[in-house]
Amino acid sequence: MEYLSAEGLEKLKQQLQELKTARRRDIASRLEHAKSLGDLSENAEYQEAKEEQSLVESEIVNLEEMIRDAVLIKKSRRTDRVEVGSTISVKSDRGEETYTIVGSEEASPAEGKISNESPLGRTFLGKCLGDKVEVKTPVGAAHYEILSIN
Repeated sequence: MEYLSAEGLEKLKQQLQELKTARRRDIASRLEHAKSLGDLSENAEYQEAKEEQSLVESEIVNLEEMIRDAVLIKKSRRTDRVEVGSTISVKSDRGEETYTIVGSEEASPAEGKISNESPLGRTFLGKCLGDKVEVKTPVGAAHYEILSIN
């Protein structure tokens, strides 16, 4: 099960469409060209195109499964408890920070989007306004206080 926002789901659908159309056409064209060169058993261009075809088809299957199994994150209306889709403000040793809890596919710590499966995300899930939490990190424990939940 993969948690995705509407934007994240749309992005995956666009990637899938690109693979199924343009990438497949490109590979088919490369295969036809390589076949026209003759003996396929010693044709490196043909072998490379076949390998890329295999990778693309695997990626298509993977994306189709993710899209099929996706759980759409609805904008949380709860402001009393942290859940997937919540945007929270926290106070830590580094000052005030804002995080949005997202599925692992959309996680981008640099943008403040943390996965619900990450140690930090898992720790915040289910917590309430004012709760203080501790997260164990490789360099020691980090402490957070939840200031707001949106």
